Order: sequence, then structure tokens, then C-alpha cells
Amino acid sequence: MVRWTLERGLFAALIVLSSVPLSLGLSASFGELSASAQGAVIRSIVVEGNRRVEPETVRSYLTFSTGDTYNAAEVDQSLKTLFATGLFQDVRIRRQGGTIIVILVENPIVNRVAFEGNREIKDDTLASEVQLKSRAVYTRARVQADVQRIFNLYRRQGLYAAQVEPQIIRLDSNRIDVVFEINEGPKTKVRSINFIGNRAFSDSQLRFVITTTRTNFLSFLKNTNIYDPDRLNLDRELLRQFYLKNGYADARIISATADLDRDGRGFFITFTIDEGERYRFGYIDIESALPSLNVDELRGVILTRTGKRYNSEKVEKTVEALTVMVSQQGYAFGQVRPRFERDQATHTMNIVYVIDECPRVYIERINIVGNFRTEDGVIRRQFRLAEGDAYNRLLVESARKRLRSLGFFKTVDIQTEPGSAPDRVILVVNVVEQPTGELSFGVGFSTAEGVIGDIAVTERNLMGKGQYVRLGFSGSLDRAQVDFSFTEPNFLDRNMAAGFDIFHKQVDLRDESSFRQRDTGANLRVGFPIADNTQLGLRYRFQREEIFDATNNASLAVKDAAAEGAVNVSSLGYTVAYDTRNLPQSPSSGVFASFSQDFAGLGGDVNYIRSVADVRGYYPITNKITLVGRTQGGAIEGWSGNDLRLTDLFSKGGETLRGFDRAGYGPRDACESVVTGKRISDCRRDSIGGKYYWATTAELRFPFPLIPDNLGMQGAIFLDAGSLWDPSQRALDAVAEEGSFIFDSSEVRMSTGFSIIWQSPLGPLRADIAEALLKADFDRTELFRFGASTNF
Repeated sequence: MVRWTLERGLFAALIVLSSVPLSLGLSASFGELSASAQGAVIRSIVVEGNRRVEPETVRSYLTFSTGDTYNAAEVDQSLKTLFATGLFQDVRIRRQGGTIIVILVENPIVNRVAFEGNREIKDDTLASEVQLKSRAVYTRARVQADVQRIFNLYRRQGLYAAQVEPQIIRLDSNRIDVVFEINEGPKTKVRSINFIGNRAFSDSQLRFVITTTRTNFLSFLKNTNIYDPDRLNLDRELLRQFYLKNGYADARIISATADLDRDGRGFFITFTIDEGERYRFGYIDIESALPSLNVDELRGVILTRTGKRYNSEKVEKTVEALTVMVSQQGYAFGQVRPRFERDQATHTMNIVYVIDECPRVYIERINIVGNFRTEDGVIRRQFRLAEGDAYNRLLVESARKRLRSLGFFKTVDIQTEPGSAPDRVILVVNVVEQPTGELSFGVGFSTAEGVIGDIAVTERNLMGKGQYVRLGFSGSLDRAQVDFSFTEPNFLDRNMAAGFDIFHKQVDLRDESSFRQRDTGANLRVGFPIADNTQLGLRYRFQREEIFDATNNASLAVKDAAAEGAVNVSSLGYTVAYDTRNLPQSPSSGVFASFSQDFAGLGGDVNYIRSVADVRGYYPITNKITLVGRTQGGAIEGWSGNDLRLTDLFSKGGETLRGFDRAGYGPRDACESVVTGKRISDCRRDSIGGKYYWATTAELRFPFPLIPDNLGMQGAIFLDAGSLWDPSQRALDAVAEEGSFIFDSSEVRMSTGFSIIWQSPLGPLRADIAEALLKADFDRTELFRFGASTNF
């Protein structure tokens, strides 16, 4: 019995085992034949030892026949031919006078193929992978190949310590059962991910780019920490594309290695990177060889701008847009090729978009292979080409990248095959699907809400239609929420995402405002790009809001809102967002800006206009030091004679100005007599909220000295400033009934402090120590704020 393992002996055993019958057969045959004279006439051919194979079938494989002159070379060739059929375990040919005797030992027939010891991979999956099937002819070569196939299957599951032993159980009538005894061993996980040669981006930032993750004690909830060679190749390409998008035109991923530790239980992955220099766009021009082409019209779709940071994605989008416009001007076979000219001295990249005519070849068919679950239409809509269109290599490559970015496929490969005519080609799209469903858990802690948790079930390719659906539950000691979302990413077959959300939320605000709030409702939404890096989102929301469980000592403004009961809010809104950040999870350069408005009053009980703006900027002072700035603000006003309710107003605290408590600044019930100035008993100084707010932040992020970059730790110093003011008239009138008033001031609040940021294996952690430099007497402050969250 041979024991097959990944570490040793496989290929040597293959050679030895497969060569045994042939060498024995040849030596035995030639030992007998060598004594025979050459040139005798063959009078008859006798076949012995055959049970299933007919004698005439055996004779058909021989290179000689009755009446031929005996020739040792022909006998040698016949031996090889018979062995090559795979039907025989041993073959001997001997001469007895004028008779040639062919002595056979047939290979057994497989009665049954079974698997034992497999837990991670089902029998059906293994059975579809191996070549040996019931009623097939057994050969040692086939079983050896099947052992290797099983090994490869377990490798893809991260089980590199697996062992496979093929066992043969002999039955009557030259039949056998083949049993693959499998010892799966422990999963081989990724213990460490390191980067060599990266100066512009830290290890923790680059880990956000790749799909492989490090193992931690909660990794059993996902499989991205299992080593997968295909995933490693994808990560290598993702890193290269990331550098090319961020100005590093010469960046190369020199190697991506996975080293198995001594006990075979974990991999150490290392990416070696040559970043090169960072470039900006230099001279941009169009050069056309096509007559009567309107070049000036084409310049309007160029996204690469002189002086801007080099971005390969903008080059690709420009090539695609130019190709489409050239086709619209009547040149179906026009092709666009960017010609790059590097200026090493100034680190600029000059680009000339060369337009000429490609060979006149049409797409006859687009065949899709490997999509057992994903519908053909989901794949075809990523192409800007259809059957019958002119073939364009650049548009095909763009389609391949879009397919890969969907996240539905492990690999995407597009090949061309000759069509029915010389000017026809067939596109063959080979995809390997990967799981798109996900069960995720989130755990966190913050000083504002305590322990935070969430659980969500997500499917990114619902029923193979490319649709997104999510059911989530989240909560803390102060909050409970459930929501369901559905998104169709190609609504009406356009580059437009549409969907809906259903939600229910209950929040305990008794520490801040002495009440609890319940919201139940739904959203209808649609979003689409309106310019490069710019998205427009439209939405309609209907929700039912209720304030309840107001405490006995709550402000009269709170009690007034609670007495109103549940109200219906019907609103229509939009958001415009602009995003050029290089890495949304951990940006070091770029800008994010958004502006949104909501108009309530399309039915319902509430009328208001709410406007919110938010701008964030990230500027790299050095490769490892980043200046972060943020400015935000909002305003809300009632209309049609309706005043604002308590829940309509803005409530702000430490999430905008560190050093202040939750709902720690802004209008607050004074609980003091207007006449005597004395404190009113049985009255709590609740946060009331305001109609206007602004906040701004300046933060300098830097690595800690003497701490390795691969730990993902950063420090930050910050300065926050902002204000919240102007309660609603309704709140003013309510507290006036008890002879009190509302503390309110638009004066600037300011704080400064120090932060520790850690991109830990469990998720981002942040601790802020802040001191309020400017505050109102009635504001509430906090010295320390901590937040931690992770998704699995």
C-alpha cells in the first residue's frame, strides 16, 4: 500500500508504479522472442487471458496480422499499443512455431468509488472531480491522477496537510471497489501578511486592498483567512491596480509568496513591491489617422488632465469613452491606443491617444462557460459589445475587468476562437464562480453605547440575477434595529441602482433627553453616476416616529413631544456625492464631499426642509504622515406654518466634537425659574436639539516611532471646533409653561487631544483623549472616548 502525501513521493511513486507492468511485460516478451529466428511467416494469432475484450478487438490493436513476416520491431510496437489502451494490466507476446500467442491480464472493472474520512468536502463534489467511475476500467495511472485531483481540491479549501490513500477491494468477476481514505488534517490558515518595499502606503492600508485576511480567534466565521493560490493571484493584481490608480505608473508586484510553517498549519504571505516613482499627467493629446474624424468633439470625454495625479483607471475609462465616440462618428472599427511617454526628470506622463482602424473583424458569438448559477444576462450586460458588433480588444478587456470587480467570480478569462468566416471571431468567456452569500457578525464597544453587536445575512448575487439583498440585526444597551435591503444594480438595463429598505429602530435616549424613540418605515431609492467620481441618489421615505417612556422629571419639551403620540413623516430627498479617496477604508489622499436635502410634507404630519453638507480632505504630507480635514454643517426649517418637533432637530456630541459627551453641546432645558433664577425641582436638564450646526476638524495622523508598520498602529493629534444652536419655538413655548427657559448659544466650542488608531486583526480600534478648550457652562464633557468594531 502506498501512502500519498503532498510533501513527498508523489511523482516518484507515479513513475515507479506506472512503469512496473510495462517493464515486466517487455522483458518477459523479449526474453522469449530473442531466441526466435526472424523472417518466419505468421500462420495464426491466438489470444489468451481475455475475459471481457473480444479476441478480434485485441488483434485490431496489433501492427501485424496472419500471413505477415515475423518482425520483432512490429511485436514491440504492438506491445506498446496494447498497453496504451488502458485495458490491460499486463501483456506478453510469444512465438510458438508459426503461431503468435498474445497473453493478457485485463485491468479490473471499477464496481464502486467511495470516499471515507471526508468532512469538509462532500462525496458528490469529490465524485465529480475524479476520473474513476463505476463500470470504468481501472488503471494505476488513473487512480494516481485522481489522488492528485483530490489533493488539488483540498488545497483550494486550505487543507494542505490532507493525506489520501487509495484502497482496492477485490471482488469476483475481476471487479474492484476503489476507496479513497482521506485524512483531511487541520485547515492551513494565513498566520501573517507582510509587505516588503512599500513606502507610500503602510501594511495596514494595503491589507484593505487585498481579499486575503489574517487569522484571528473569530476567523471561523469566514474563509478569507484560508490560503488559496487563486486568491493570492487576485490579490497580486489588486495591489498592482491600486498602485497604478494612485500615480505609481512603474509599480510592480515582484513576487507574492506563501511559506508554510514547519508544522504545516499556517502560511506566511509576503508581497514584494517595487513602487517606483509617482507621476502626474503631462501633455495630453489625440492623434487620429481616420479621415473626417471630429477630434475636437472627442476631447470632451478625456478624463486625464494635465497636472493631475496619474491614474490608470482614468486612462482606461478615457480609452473606452473615445472608442465609443469614434464608433458613433461612423468608424465601427476604430481603435484607440494610449501612447505613453515618461519624463523621468519631471515625473510626468505624457499621453497621446492614437486613433486608427483595426482589422475588420466581427463578433459572431459570445459563449459563456462556467456560470452554473449566474445568469448569462448578468455577464453579458458588462460588455459594451454585442454579437454582430465590430471586435475591439480594448472593450473586451474592459468587460473582463468589470466582470472581475463584480465579486461573483474567482477567475475571469476571455479567449477568442475562429468563427465561421475569416472575418468572424467567437468570444469565449470562462468564469469560475465563488460563493456570494455571507453570514457576518459584528462586535464592538464604545463609551457612548457600551457593547455594540450586529448580525447580517447578505447575498450579492441573488438567484444568479446579480441582485443584492441583506437582512441585518444590530443593537446595544441603548439601541435595537432590524433592517432589510434589496438592490437591483442595473435597473431598467441601465447603469442605475434601484432598491428599497424596510427598517424598525428603537433608541433609548433617557440619559440625554429622558425619552425613548421608535421609528418604523421604508425607503425607495435610486442612484446613478452623473459625472466622473460623482453620484446622485434620489429617495422617498415614509416612516412612523414615536416618542414614549418619557421620565417623570423630563423637560416639558420632551413631555410635550411624547404627548403628541406617533406621527407620520413622508419625505423626498436627494444626495450628491463626490469621492476621489484612494482607499475609502483608510484614505491617505483624496476628497469626499456630499450634499443632501430632504423635503418632508408630501402627505404625513410633518413639514420641513433639511439640508446637510459634509466635506473631508486627506493630504499626504509625507508617505506616512497624513493631514485630515473635515467640515460639516446642517440646517432645518419648518414650512407651511408647521413648527419643528423634538426628533426633527439636530443632536450632536462627541461624534463631531471630541471632548464632549453624547448630545453634550447645544440647546438644553435650564430647569431654572425665569423669575427667581432658582433650580426647578423634579426637572432634568435634557438636551433639546437645535436647528443649525457646524463642525470642523483638523487632524494629523502619523506612525508611532519604534513600532513596526505592519502592526497597523497610528497616532493622531486633533483640533475640533463647532456649534449647535436655535431650538424650535415649540420647545421654547413648552418649557415656558413651567416658568423655565432653554440654555442656547451659538458660541464656538473647541477641543483638542490625542488619538491612538489601530487597524487590528479584529477590526479598527480608536481611543481619543480630549480636553474641551471652549465650551458653554451648560455643556457636558468627557475626557476619554473609545470605539471598537469588527465584522466577520
